[in-house]
Amino acid sequence: MCGIVGYMGTNIEESVLKNMMEQIRHRGPDGEGMYLDDQIGLGHRRLAIIDIDGGRQPMKNEDGNLICVFNGEVYNHQELREELKSRNHTFSTESDTEVLLHGYEEWKYELPEKLQGMFAFVIWDRAKKELLCARDCFGIKPFYYYKRDDVFLFGSEIKSFLVHPEFEKKMNLEQLELYLTYQYSPGTGTFFENVWKLPPAHYMVVKQEKEIKTELHEYWKPEFKDDKYKTLEEWAIQIDRVMRQSVRDHEISDVEVGSFLSSGVDSSYVVSLSHVNKTFTIGFENLKYDESSLAHSYSQELGIWNQVYAIDAEELFETLPRIQYYMDEPLGDAASIALYFLNRKAAKHVKVCLSGEGADELFAGYHIYKEPEMCKKYDGIPLWMRSFIGAVADMLPDRAGIRFLVRHGRNLSQRYIGNTSLFTEKQKRRLMKQYIGNKKPEVLSQKYFEELDNADEVTRMQYVDLHLWLPGDILLKADKMSMAHSVELRVPFLDKEVFAIASQIPTNYKVNQNETKIALRMAAKRRIGSNIAGRKKLGFPVPIREWLREDKYAGLVRKSFESESAKKFFQTRRLVKLLDDHISGKRDNFRQIWCVYMFLVWHEVYFGECRGEM
Repeated sequence: MCGIVGYMGTNIEESVLKNMMEQIRHRGPDGEGMYLDDQIGLGHRRLAIIDIDGGRQPMKNEDGNLICVFNGEVYNHQELREELKSRNHTFSTESDTEVLLHGYEEWKYELPEKLQGMFAFVIWDRAKKELLCARDCFGIKPFYYYKRDDVFLFGSEIKSFLVHPEFEKKMNLEQLELYLTYQYSPGTGTFFENVWKLPPAHYMVVKQEKEIKTELHEYWKPEFKDDKYKTLEEWAIQIDRVMRQSVRDHEISDVEVGSFLSSGVDSSYVVSLSHVNKTFTIGFENLKYDESSLAHSYSQELGIWNQVYAIDAEELFETLPRIQYYMDEPLGDAASIALYFLNRKAAKHVKVCLSGEGADELFAGYHIYKEPEMCKKYDGIPLWMRSFIGAVADMLPDRAGIRFLVRHGRNLSQRYIGNTSLFTEKQKRRLMKQYIGNKKPEVLSQKYFEELDNADEVTRMQYVDLHLWLPGDILLKADKMSMAHSVELRVPFLDKEVFAIASQIPTNYKVNQNETKIALRMAAKRRIGSNIAGRKKLGFPVPIREWLREDKYAGLVRKSFESESAKKFFQTRRLVKLLDDHISGKRDNFRQIWCVYMFLVWHEVYFGECRGEM
């Protein structure tokens, strides 16, 4: 929908706020608005989608004491509007922003938990001199803030902070260590010192006293409770019911809505439930990774226009600095590249697109969720014996079988930190110029295992991914890559009512040794057929593995690995060996290589000679 910025402090200036807003123009090219008083400045860049004439921001309530800037969509705003009208609230627009203002008047801090949708918003209460900041329960929309003594900045993107005169730009080295394991910037920290993410399902109250004070509160927690009394068929019917409604809600718009379409079950199911007339698919020259013909055929079956955009390696590598610029922080997930080009193509035709993010986390779609069942016999060996075997294996050369023994020498909460795990602490210690090691990766995931200590292993893995992988990688790249092209991406699977059903499905109806997303596939099969519903997960894959073995592109990476910038952080000879082993086919190191390379590209953009918008 848009982008928001703002700051609290002693020197509130229009020119400063306007400059911050300019950095996120791509999020809202249709208009801008500002509010300033002696304590705060609020800025808004608008992408007009709903109530095009009446939804301008910042928006005030009737007496002007409440001012709101809002990014996202509240899909149940009509129901809330009717409830508020019954309590004598009057409305002058059809926008969901006005519902937030009246909702705050009525419910104060209970407002966020009543909302269904994707959102990041602030409401400035002039009478109480306090700011309410809130983020949606899954983390679909980003919210960053910078806090230091008597200054508080907030916004949809970190880049808006960089132009504020009181922002001190320093890199957070501890986040690099976490990134090398996760391939994204996990948790509430960021690559910039004193810049934080507001966690999903949280609101924060900010007050300016002698210094800025913040109070953080969690308003919603995902709860899993198996209902073992329904059959698989009954679960499929329930899934279809809530997904039909969710897609209907996500199609509400005053502009045309399209959809992304891969050849897999998630996006195909969403399209089958929708009324879209346009779909968009990514393709590659490498046929092993190119699923565009399958998606195109399915779209034709439905009588829907489909646009395929084929990426080549030359275009991809040229665009990497721009992609990392829009991401704000480094991201080693190559799928962000596909999303960037997909949104660029879609932006020529629509302002809003549906997509299938969230299905894997809610319905257990990742291959690694098969692991507890597949490894049940080995995990039945006493932990002390597995720990001993793992300790011995850890001293042997790194191989897939060795990594399995090392991983399973630890219990689940020690070995599973999320859907990806790249560099081990041992590898980082050897690779990095300065290894601090104060914050181990498993510390972030440990609290989520403790919160769900009585659940089965698959459910606990899902719970960790809902809190770390989903907001830190999947949803962040979806937001940043779509908004880079002024496209609003909507994700119907990430709806509270859909989660309420998914969270009750027993694990044996979600995943087994042979299949993932069992119940979801059955629900989808009725609409899209068994061939598509049963297709293995591809998503929007990018053939980086092969391109890194071509001389031209391997040369670009080698140059980066041997650069002065790389020497600040890494033992460069070890970086080069990672690359050489991959080129020769000795090892498949493409994920580690790409993770480091994306960090170096990002560092050049934000701290090197490429500073400024690409």
